[in-house]
Amino acid sequence: MRRVWRRFKQQRLGYWSLVLFLVAFGASLAGPLWSNDKPLVVRYDGKTYFPIVKTYPETTFGGDFPTPTDYLDPYVRRRFAAPGNFALYPPNHYYYDTLNYFSREPNPAPPSRENWLGTDSQGRDVFARLLYGFRVSVEFALVLTLIGSILGIVAGAVQGYFGGRIDIVGQRLIEIWSALPELYLLIIFASIFEPSLLLLLVLLSLFGWIGLSDYVRAECLRNRTQDYVRAARAMGLSNWQIIWRHVLPNSLTPVITFLPFRMSGSILALTSLDFLGLGVPAPTPSLGELLAQGKANLDAWWISLSTFGVLVVTLLLLTFMGDALRNALDTRIADAMRAGGNQ
Repeated sequence: MRRVWRRFKQQRLGYWSLVLFLVAFGASLAGPLWSNDKPLVVRYDGKTYFPIVKTYPETTFGGDFPTPTDYLDPYVRRRFAAPGNFALYPPNHYYYDTLNYFSREPNPAPPSRENWLGTDSQGRDVFARLLYGFRVSVEFALVLTLIGSILGIVAGAVQGYFGGRIDIVGQRLIEIWSALPELYLLIIFASIFEPSLLLLLVLLSLFGWIGLSDYVRAECLRNRTQDYVRAARAMGLSNWQIIWRHVLPNSLTPVITFLPFRMSGSILALTSLDFLGLGVPAPTPSLGELLAQGKANLDAWWISLSTFGVLVVTLLLLTFMGDALRNALDTRIADAMRAGGNQ
């Protein structure tokens, strides 16, 4: 693994794509600290408050009603600006579902000093929607990739190692299952159940493992005839011990190479379903929902342009990472690189 990591770092485009992707994902995870409609810290009448972790009523800051405080209210901001009081706001003053009832611009509003990338048709900040939508997409892709990888590895390893009738029956069942119309099933279930990330995750996981299982099956079919497998059988190891200790570790190269491309496919799947209205429910932030808003509001160019830019950059980073990982795991390329370094 250390040798693979060194070869991966030599692929500069893929390595820096990984760094940028991790930085962007880390920034999205810390989104509430720098894109939120609540101050991080408030000092009011000699007391310290932390609105980002606790909800305070309006009466706490001199209001008339015991409702949650609207920190965009000019009255509340004037109270914080009084001598002896202060409020530390995040750089962007909006959460992904924040509606600024005190805005003077009609929605969707173009980019401005207050809204860096403008607002959408409902008056929500586009930058905050993109930030949290990117986080939802990556988290969804990570979970879907993990589930698909586990199911694909198990199915492919069992078919490839045992072969014979198990392989034939398994392949026929997979062919029947893969022939089911996935999009139609999504439409049917979306009309029966309330749309949610969990429902999408379950439905897409039912089909997302099939392609990966073929790669694992082919590798296990090849590796089960190797001498080290025969030696393991002669030593008395069980089939599952041989699969876990010997066959799988030597069959996971295509699986690891497949992961970045599987993640990009998952992000595209979620974006496409959200664009068609079959994805996550409102007001969950979504790149596909923003693209649909851009299509419905062609004059609001900032919505579609910024969303398309985030989606393209994300997919490019994952593609560069996948190419670099494939080259790092390819022993022929590694030998060529080593020979070139020795000259």
